[in-house]
Amino acid sequence: MTRTSLIAFFAIFVSVASYAQFNENPILNLENEDKKLVNWGYFLGMNQYGFKIDYKNDDGIYILDGKSNGFNVGLIGELRLNDHLDLRLEPGLFYTQRDLGFPNFPTDSPDFIRETKSTYIHIPLLLKASTKRLGNFKPYLVGGVSTSINLSSEERSKEDNTSGKFRMTTNTYYYEVGFGIDFYLYYFKFSPSIRGVFALTDELIPDNDPNSPWTGNIDGLYSRAIFINFTFE
Repeated sequence: MTRTSLIAFFAIFVSVASYAQFNENPILNLENEDKKLVNWGYFLGMNQYGFKIDYKNDDGIYILDGKSNGFNVGLIGELRLNDHLDLRLEPGLFYTQRDLGFPNFPTDSPDFIRETKSTYIHIPLLLKASTKRLGNFKPYLVGGVSTSINLSSEERSKEDNTSGKFRMTTNTYYYEVGFGIDFYLYYFKFSPSIRGVFALTDELIPDNDPNSPWTGNIDGLYSRAIFINFTFE
């Protein structure tokens, strides 16, 4: 599933859910849900990670960034600030894989592809800005900062790409922006959301050889991701 497909899937889902919730005189579900000081929940979702790569020399040879879909699961803690603002903490576990192709090697060479499997403990601190509740749904914008721990980074490994290991930093910092809709169902609040995630710090651990054919021309490696989450509160 491509990034465009992920976004289209989210848009169709929200459109169908919105239509199902719309009513001129709806019976309000969970009328006091937004009056709680602290709210808890969990989320399930999918992600698509890629890289933004900065090069030292623009020699026309660009690393191929192969994206694939992963999945997310985590918890939600929400602190009510006022009728329209909430502070959210959403620690989660994110699984993904990106395959990097290096055109200076033949495509049938084992050195052409480097698989970067990542298991992130991702911890965002977000500000959620909501509109006035409209019947049984309420749109919102969300944004903030986050950090992650990559459990598969290989940062401390002494081996590098000459042994088939592409090393990345363990800790990364990001900013995030997105939007979603709260749907107030009979027993719980359901919220689909989509979010863009952008690394602020370089994640590359260069090879031991400064002229490495894999990392020698990389000036910076930054994760870019789209998260689609479905939360239940």
